[in-house]
Amino acid sequence: MRAAIALLAALPVVGLLVAAGLTEAATTPSAVISTDSAWGSGYQDKVTITAGSSAITSWKVEFDLPAGSSMGSYWDALDAPSGQHQVFTNREYNGSLAAGASTTFGFLVSGSGQPVNCKINGQPCAGGSTPPTTTTTTTTTTTTGTPPPVGAKFSPYIDITSPTPALADVARSTGQKSFNLAFALADSTGCNVSWGGTIPLNDARIIGEVNDLKALGGSVTVSTGGAAGPYLENTCGSASALTAAYEKALDAVGSNSLDVDIEASIPTAMVNQALLAVQQARGTTISYTLRVQAQDYGIDPFSVSILQDAASRGLNVLVNPMVMDFGFTGDWGQAMVSAANATLGQMKSIWPSKSDAQLRASLGLTPMIGVNDSGMVTTKAAAQTVLSFAQSNHIGRLAFWSVGRDNGNCPSGGVSPSCSGIPQSPYDFTNLYKIFNG
Repeated sequence: MRAAIALLAALPVVGLLVAAGLTEAATTPSAVISTDSAWGSGYQDKVTITAGSSAITSWKVEFDLPAGSSMGSYWDALDAPSGQHQVFTNREYNGSLAAGASTTFGFLVSGSGQPVNCKINGQPCAGGSTPPTTTTTTTTTTTTGTPPPVGAKFSPYIDITSPTPALADVARSTGQKSFNLAFALADSTGCNVSWGGTIPLNDARIIGEVNDLKALGGSVTVSTGGAAGPYLENTCGSASALTAAYEKALDAVGSNSLDVDIEASIPTAMVNQALLAVQQARGTTISYTLRVQAQDYGIDPFSVSILQDAASRGLNVLVNPMVMDFGFTGDWGQAMVSAANATLGQMKSIWPSKSDAQLRASLGLTPMIGVNDSGMVTTKAAAQTVLSFAQSNHIGRLAFWSVGRDNGNCPSGGVSPSCSGIPQSPYDFTNLYKIFNG
């Protein structure tokens, strides 16, 4: 947006800033914080940064969150928090702005307290050395061709049904503070959310772990589905029931990031209707984690049909192929990269209006560390090949299965939920991938 475009009048606006009608009189950058969506336990905000009458080559936005509110996932910026004080700086691709040009970044917050004491490059966020004009222009925003916010850039899966390792323990050992909680499933009574199909959604141990992680500045994504059921997607009998189940799971752990891992047949139309309802109601980040058929084919045909239906409904999703357990030849690391490129080709046919950069920003990758179920082995060298691809292509997200396996406790063993099956030090893969920033 140009500098003369004000914040959308229909959105709640943080009462810190004035961005309307900036003219040539403004000589310093400005920043506007607006709320895209809010729900009972949190909200999603967007920050619009606009250069003043001179170009800028970098920016730093800082503000304070009131007590009781904590930062969750964020995108298109780097964060260096100090307690309640948040310091966001530009990424390598959005720091340089011509005079009057704008860029944005976004974040999720647990709690209702909005940012205060906003500064950009050390100056008040309102910007300008003289008062701007009061003319306000309203613009309509379209999401056509825009990749969805993807939340945390690296968020490995953890089997939350297992009491070890605890989320906060991993965070303290590695500095990694974002995780995908696997898996939210239906329990034996039907369309009722539980962890692993057996543990109550409000289980004290699990909620305590999540709260301990959040106290360290962490965040979680709720993952449904997986390799075994019962799927909520198959048990809930209507889109409205499934929507309620998704929202119940998100609210239980204070998240606004949902991952749907599909490794079985689902009623595609109903599921996408439910996901769209959740996304429209609360701005939820949604990813589809999908099976890869072959290194040169990409995701399987059913997965393609799920995405085609999602695209037809205007549902914004991150596409997260499981680069594991598929047929390949040659080097396994390069085979995973080939599968990623093949998936991008499929995405191009589904979303032809998106640029290559937008498609890459809508791509995630999830290998299985160590020994895979089908015999291939993701060594640290193979994992580095995937990381290098992710970094050079600025993909949207990186993950792996799973944190509980990220140790060398069975160096000559087979597939285990509690070790990688290869020689390694504790959290080698977590420490390798935690540097990923997109």
